[in-house]
Amino acid sequence: MPIVTVQILEGYEASVKTRLGQAMTEAVRSVVAAPAEAVTVILSEMPAANYLRGGAHRTAGPALADAGEVVRRFLTAMEARDLPSARAHLAPGFAMTFPGGVRMETLEQLVAWAKPRYRFVKKTYERFDAMGSIVYCFGRLHGEWPDGAAFSGIRFIDRFVLEDGRILRQDVWNDIAESQARGAAQ
Repeated sequence: MPIVTVQILEGYEASVKTRLGQAMTEAVRSVVAAPAEAVTVILSEMPAANYLRGGAHRTAGPALADAGEVVRRFLTAMEARDLPSARAHLAPGFAMTFPGGVRMETLEQLVAWAKPRYRFVKKTYERFDAMGSIVYCFGRLHGEWPDGAAFSGIRFIDRFVLEDGRILRQDVWNDIAESQARGAAQ
C-alpha cells in the first residue's frame, strides 16, 4: 500500500489538485503492482509565506491545462476548419507526421495535403489516454472520398506530445490506404 506525500504551495484549484493526485497514483502504478484504491496520495499545502527559494518568497506556478482537453479542443477546431483556434493550441516548433512519413509543420500544409484525398473527414472518439504530456486518441474516421462516396469505420490513432500545455508534435496512424485499396479492388 504505497503512500505518497506531495507538498505544494497554496492557491491551486480543487480540479488541479485532483489531476495531480490522479497523476501521482498512475505514476506509482506504473512501477508498483498496486490497484488504484491501494495508492494513497496526500497533498500538503504550504502557505507561500512559509516558502523561500534563493532567499525570496515564491508564489505557486500556473497549472497547465489538462492535456487531454487541449487535444480534444484542437481536434474539434480542426474538424470545424477553425484554423486560428486550432493554431492557438500549437507550441513553437510544432510538427505532425501522417501515414507514409509525410511531415508537415503548418495546418495549411495539412489542409492542402488532404484536399485531393477526401472531401472531408470526421472522427468518432473511442477514448483518450493521457499520460503526463503525452496523449493518445483512438477512434474511427468517417467522411467522403473526392468522388462523393461515403466512408466510415476506418481506425485511427493519434499521438500528441505537449510542451508547456501546447501541442508540439502529432503522429497519425490510420487505415485509410487499406480502405481505399479495398474499395478499388471491388
